[in-house]
Amino acid sequence: MLDKIFTAFIPLFFAMDAIGILPLFAHMTRDLTLDKRRAVTKQAAVTAFLISFGFIYVGRGIFRFLGITIPDFKIAGGILLLIFSINDLLFAQKSRRRMDSIDTMGVVPIGMPLIIGPAVLTTLLLSVGSNGYNATFVALLGNIAIVWAVFYYSDSVIRVTGEAGATAVGKVFSLLLAAIGVEMIRLGLTDILTTVH
Repeated sequence: MLDKIFTAFIPLFFAMDAIGILPLFAHMTRDLTLDKRRAVTKQAAVTAFLISFGFIYVGRGIFRFLGITIPDFKIAGGILLLIFSINDLLFAQKSRRRMDSIDTMGVVPIGMPLIIGPAVLTTLLLSVGSNGYNATFVALLGNIAIVWAVFYYSDSVIRVTGEAGATAVGKVFSLLLAAIGVEMIRLGLTDILTTVH
């Protein structure tokens, strides 16, 4: 069980990229008081958990209804992860529009899609197929807790890493996520070829 949790945890850790998205979070909340910033952090963490938790269970049901197999999704998910990673490494915008309302900032854009974006949702569904619901759920909780802690203590983390350092770590995570995407494509093709033969 611990092996499955670890296997589920690592790709999610890279996909969520808490340190990499920290500069964006800091920029969006730079004019807020400490209490309001921490309230936004709580709202974002709850939003990210609810969206991802629901997607874990509803997503597979939709796939069964459409007749999509795990190998199909491994290939499609791997391609998506690769595209997301390349986009982040080469074409990501340096800044994003800051939301005017702090009431919904934790939901959109921080909770979704900053924390829980397409790469995370893809990784979650693939993890359920490979590691099961329980291991994926525990790995999800662990990663949400890490994101919450990084955002909650964002001032301290930024002081330690610096914005440039946090961005650099995010780029390394994107590179590793690209490698995971290639692995998913390879495993999906292997599964299909094994079934054909």
